[in-house]
Amino acid sequence: MSEFRRGTRIGIDVGKARVGVAKCDPDGLLATPVETVVRDENAVSRVLAIADDYSTLEFVIGLPMNLRGEETPSTADARAFATALASRTSAPVRMVDERLSTVTAHSALRASGRNQKNSRNIVDQVAAVVILQHAIDTEKRSGAAPGFLISPESEPAS
Repeated sequence: MSEFRRGTRIGIDVGKARVGVAKCDPDGLLATPVETVVRDENAVSRVLAIADDYSTLEFVIGLPMNLRGEETPSTADARAFATALASRTSAPVRMVDERLSTVTAHSALRASGRNQKNSRNIVDQVAAVVILQHAIDTEKRSGAAPGFLISPESEPAS
């Protein structure tokens, strides 16, 4: 079993309208929310700008699957975002199973006294925290980096 790789990680929950961003401390003790990014043509640039503030070791992006472990329409969207990110950074980009992360985020927000309507602006950040914390905990338990690496898309021929 290898040791935990020390360094700040950025967790990402990719949605159609918003991208939740979280980070962890270099020792991987706690994931915390950072920002909700509007999902537009500038979303990848904004995530990279956030990551620059934290000397990021790697990105951890949730891979949405259904409860049977099958791909959904959101799976391809998250993979495309991860590939676009990987093509613009030298930091590794990993994808990890994120089943039920949004459900867990909504439950945590309800438990803290927030309803769904007044949680819309932060639920994506909380989902990113859930994804990242699970990845950190998995690596600490297993000694192996979580999920799988995304390769940057090849440059189109000019």
